[in-house]
Formats: sequence, C-alpha cells, structure tokens
Amino acid sequence: MTTPHKFVLANRLSRLKPSPTLQLAARSREMKEQGIDILDFSGGEPDFRTPDDISEVAIQAIRDGFTKYTAVGGILELKNAIVNKFQRDQNLSYTSKDIVVSCGAKHSLFQIFQALVNPGDHVLLPTPAWVSYPDQIFLNGGEPIFIPCREADGFRLNPDALEAAITPRSKILILNSPNNPTGAVIGKKEIERIGEIVLKHGLTVISDEIYEKIAFDGHQPISIASLDKELKDSTIIVNGVSKTYSMTGWRIGYAAGPREIITAVDNIQSQTTSNPTSISQKAAAYAIASGDKDFRPMLEAYTQRRFRIVSMLNEVPGISCPMPDGAFYVFPNISGLLGRSYRGHPLLNVFELAEFFLDVARVTLVPGAPFGNDHHMRMSFAASLNVLETGAHRIKEAVSRLD
Repeated sequence: MTTPHKFVLANRLSRLKPSPTLQLAARSREMKEQGIDILDFSGGEPDFRTPDDISEVAIQAIRDGFTKYTAVGGILELKNAIVNKFQRDQNLSYTSKDIVVSCGAKHSLFQIFQALVNPGDHVLLPTPAWVSYPDQIFLNGGEPIFIPCREADGFRLNPDALEAAITPRSKILILNSPNNPTGAVIGKKEIERIGEIVLKHGLTVISDEIYEKIAFDGHQPISIASLDKELKDSTIIVNGVSKTYSMTGWRIGYAAGPREIITAVDNIQSQTTSNPTSISQKAAAYAIASGDKDFRPMLEAYTQRRFRIVSMLNEVPGISCPMPDGAFYVFPNISGLLGRSYRGHPLLNVFELAEFFLDVARVTLVPGAPFGNDHHMRMSFAASLNVLETGAHRIKEAVSRLD
C-alpha cells in the first residue's frame, strides 16, 4: 500500500482569507435552500436586470457568430467606447492603446498588482476598504499599510494621515471614491491635496472608480487623474460595467493608464485568461457608448432607498447610521449593541452580531471588521423598498430581544 501524497501549498496562500461577504452569502443561500425566509443584504450587486437593449446586443452577437477569441486586451469597438466615455464624462484623453479590458474590475486590479508590486513594497490603503484589496496585495508579495478614516470625517481620507503613513517603501496608493463599504466621496480640496502628496513622494495611484456614477446630494466623484497631466501619468483607473449597468455576471472590467503598465497587464492577461468573453465585450461596448440612459432610473431608485433605509436604521436603539455620499451601501455604527446579550450569550464583536442578525432577524449583514472597522456593519440597499423596509423591521424587532 502506497503512502498518500502530501500536498504542500504555496507559502503565498498563508495570509489569504476567504471573502467574508461570499461566506455569509453562502450560508444565507444554504438557509434559503432549507426553506428559511432570509433577506440577504450582503452582496455587492444591483438588484436590477441588465437592461434589455444591452442584452439584445449580446444575443445578436451570438446569432452573428461573434463567439471566437478576440484580441487579449479587448476588441477595438469596446476600447473606443471606453476612450469616448473618459472624454465625455471626465475630460480625460486616452487612446485604445492605453486601455486593457479584463474579466471584471477585480481581475483588472489583481493584474495591476502583479505588474507593479515587488516583495516588501508598501501599498497605502485607506480603511474601511473593500475586503479584496489586502489579500490581492498579499498574494503579490506586498504589504498593505492601513490608513484609518474616521466616521467623524465622513470616512474620507485625511491628507495629513496619508502623508504620515508614507515610508521609504511606499509605492502605491489605492483610492476608492465612492467607497465600498462607506459610500464616502472624497471632496475636491482633499483630492487636490492628496494629489500634491502623491507627486511629492512619487507614488503610483490605483483609482478604483467602479461606483463612479452612483453618487447623491450633489457629491461629484473626482478622478485624481483628471487634476493634471502629471497625476494622470501617475494613475491607473479601474472601472467596469457591473455596477452602472447591472452587468455583474457579464464579467467586464477595464483599466486605463500609462502605456507601459497597460502593456504589462495585457501581457500578464495573455498568459492567464486571454481575452474576456467576446459576447460580453459586444454588450459592454454598447452599454458604455449609450451613456447614462439605462442608469438614470436605477439612480433614482437608489436615491429613494438610501433615504428610507438610513431613516429606519436610525430608529433602532443602539444603531447610528450616517448618510452615505455614494455607492449602494450603508455602514451603520452598531457599537451601541456590542456587549448586549441574547439568551444569556453576550455579543462581543461584529461577527457575533452578524450571526445574531442572520439567526434571529433572518437578515444577512456584513461585519465591518474585514473592511477595517470593528464597530460598523455593511448593508446593501440594492434591494426593493419593500424588502429594505421588511429587513429594517426585522432588525429592530431582533434588537428589542437583546438584554
């Protein structure tokens, strides 16, 4: 009898953690499959269908036989639509050679880290931040340097805190405005000051602008690349069609930036996934070229939902919910609930509180700790008003059962 082979995983996996958002969503799905009525507010995707006119373009592409390999970094039609989008929306001038299309914005980000990060490089990461950033940095040998953003500052990056975090090993700054999970939008004065610091210290900026269109109350997300040519030459913009056009499953993201970096990303992609799906590229080209016509009704719905869920959560004793500037998440402060007990069991941290809400309120919320904050939770309002109101009622009723 032979000895079973023992597999030894690569050392790079030692710091990799499964996404807590996906873990919670998986448990929520399991409960639903058991017939339990769960309201899941953990996901990061719009609840709207992809607009029919976009889907029809994909269907026509299949009928036309557009189902073969394409250029690795995307078809010219899609790249040109992205170039025109940057000019139209942000007054940014790129050419098709400055663009690479990938299998989602997350894929774009990972490949950029692959192209830029050397072992031991410091990547400056304002927190709260999307949970995938640190793990992608770890996987590529870098060290995330967390810069806490305070609720009192609207969770916006303080330029003085940024400068204080810079070391000789600092190489990259990640900006995400509107922010996931807080919805924070960095204002004009702050982004200009951040730009000065970037140039002073020779940093490269990765600007994740996936929520760019989802902003409220006059908040206008400003791409740091749009401030001047020197900053544009120091910035890689990452975006995609998932949030604006409700095309999460189509898996199309893109990056724009200095040609040397874009070429490197294209080369990496040529040895990994090759091209994104041909059919999705056709649909994305149409969506981006069509502007905001399909998105405006979604934004109107988000605006109404945002106000309603914030109002209802602020009626729950122990919860304080700030109004987000953008994106489709609220990030309520739940510190008033920590330490309270349910059936004799104290809820000592956000993870235990998330389990409590899932088991008792039958709602899925995401603990703030993986985002870098131990006293908040993320709740998506990419759901109908009726579902949001029902969820808020369940949360309030469950909280009333705490000792």
